Amino acid sequence: MSHLITPDLVLLDVDLGTDRAGVIRALTSLVAEKGRATDAGALFDDAWAREQKTDTGVPGGIAIPHCRSESVTEPTLVMARPNPAVDFGSPDGPADLIFLIAAPAGADQAHLTLLAALARSLVRPEFVTSLREATSREQIVELVEQAIAPAEEAPSAEAAPAAGAAASANAGAPSATAASTPTSPGTDGDRPRLVAVTACPTGIAHTYMAADALSAAAERAGVELHVETQGSAGATPLDPSIISSAEAVIFAVDVDVRDKGRFAGLPVVQAPVKRGIDAPDAMIAEALAAASDPNATRIPSSGAETTSTATDQHESTGARIKRSLLTGVSYMIPFVAGGGLLMALGFLLGGYEISNVAGDVVVNNSLWNLPDGGLAAYLGAAAFAIGNASMAFLVPALAGYIAYALADRPGIAPGFTAGAVAVLMGAGFIGGLVGGLLAGVVAHWIGTWRTPTWLRGLMPVVIIPLLSSIVASGLLVLLLGGPIAALTTSLSDFLNGLSGASAIALGLILGAMMGFDLGGPVNKVAYSFAVAGLSAGSLDNQGPWIIMATVMGAGMVAPIGLALASTVLDRRLFTPVERENGKAAWLLGASFISEGAIPFAAADPLRVIPATTIGSAVTGAILLAGGVTSQAPHGGIFVFFAINNFLLFIVAILIGAIITALIVIALKRWAVRRPATLPTAAQTVSA
Repeated sequence: MSHLITPDLVLLDVDLGTDRAGVIRALTSLVAEKGRATDAGALFDDAWAREQKTDTGVPGGIAIPHCRSESVTEPTLVMARPNPAVDFGSPDGPADLIFLIAAPAGADQAHLTLLAALARSLVRPEFVTSLREATSREQIVELVEQAIAPAEEAPSAEAAPAAGAAASANAGAPSATAASTPTSPGTDGDRPRLVAVTACPTGIAHTYMAADALSAAAERAGVELHVETQGSAGATPLDPSIISSAEAVIFAVDVDVRDKGRFAGLPVVQAPVKRGIDAPDAMIAEALAAASDPNATRIPSSGAETTSTATDQHESTGARIKRSLLTGVSYMIPFVAGGGLLMALGFLLGGYEISNVAGDVVVNNSLWNLPDGGLAAYLGAAAFAIGNASMAFLVPALAGYIAYALADRPGIAPGFTAGAVAVLMGAGFIGGLVGGLLAGVVAHWIGTWRTPTWLRGLMPVVIIPLLSSIVASGLLVLLLGGPIAALTTSLSDFLNGLSGASAIALGLILGAMMGFDLGGPVNKVAYSFAVAGLSAGSLDNQGPWIIMATVMGAGMVAPIGLALASTVLDRRLFTPVERENGKAAWLLGASFISEGAIPFAAADPLRVIPATTIGSAVTGAILLAGGVTSQAPHGGIFVFFAINNFLLFIVAILIGAIITALIVIALKRWAVRRPATLPTAAQTVSA
């Protein structure tokens, strides 16, 4: 096995500047210079993208920027001891020890186990002190190799997780750490028993550091703790008997907990994985308090296994509502896309009058008994009827999956019911939003009730859906449905009455929303607004179809504009990875997949987002002012048959794309942030 770290990958007492991005760029450049990565720019992009998700600074003056990258050819550690120290977001100040961990996208189990062992060693004060006192690069390499040696001697991949724990325990970690790997069940005297799961997006560093920090905190508190690390080095599930005897569970995670249903009914404390490193004592104390609190948040008894819907005590109410709304929209879109395309196909085959007779034609005719219009009319009626049936699920599906995001599976039935009631009351899309939130909140609240054992089996399938449906749908019928319906009608009348400058302003707003966050919350609000009224469009009321064309065309601008800039107009301003993304963005943009622009925006948001917002806004204004209509909610240029004035549709998109491309090129050329002078990787090595 090749060495993870060598003396020429160690930088001692060098000035790397104080800009975090500049430091990461210098370290990733060193990896590439030593032949361990094919593209320094791509490696930096991956490491910086990971850094933006969660700060990698941890208590004790340590930072562990890390990533997996296609550009890395072999697992690599770069260790820097900078002077001055660099702020990596740790609560106790800047870091004077930095480990960059660069792993290949498909790193093997053995290497990932070694990287995990190193991360666990960094929670040991004596190891960190040795790194600070080392006087040579060779001494640093020897210390690191000693830290990962027990993991390197692990007999098999299956033993890797246990080896990682052994590395910590054997090197002097608290005894609770040894218990952090699943063991045979057994009590430890009268000590309280807790279980925990740690997981981070890459599963290399924070996963294992949080596990060991929590274990050390548990030992200090006199608590028996068993931790399941769901990381890259493998995960061995906790023994069911340990879970059943636990008093509470801690989730220190940034990703979904695998097989969460195992913990159903346990009080839960949940926070980002970094809090497990920064404040492990507080999390242990919170878990003990939750264990004795009858009103504590509990894992829903629905047996959910893959979703992350348990309440995060550190997630704000606004963030939770936003997450649930986006979940509802994402589940709703397939109903809308399929149904809308089928309705558009029905118009193409059977003409616009098919909407008035589709039901009768389908019921009273067949392939052996064709209507007056022949086969085309019959197929058009069938397509329209099926599409209309699919579109009818728009509001119920939205409400159902909003409730699902808040309360897991027990929320689905009351959510769908509330959505159907919203349609019945004429409250439409807004009523579905309100009904879904009501159903989800009520279902989640009922799911926290402490019930007798004999009743728990009925809770998710009978009690929660029944009571939640009564409350949420009852409120819509008795109190909220009428006012929301009046609001919906007023809004529809207002939009249909827009013309001239008002219409252009609406087009600018909708277009800017589509180009602002490229598939994020703002983009989804504009898209949901368009599809919610699509089924109400007709020859006499084309306003909803015009809005749909405006939103779809504007949503195509960002990926096409960035593809134009990165593959045609000025390739030198973009990294090789971005140029490859640009090739794919042509097709993604043509298909109305705004997310094709996300790689560009993630790498350079301050230059890309203004360009996409302005270009999309211009396209939106042109399309709405031009009265272009679309009867299809998705598909881009491939649903040309559902778009009237298709030529203007294409011209408007091209204008917006060219504007986006020119703006982003101008910003990249002239709006350049001049970082503080940094030493090159070669200079830092020679230092």
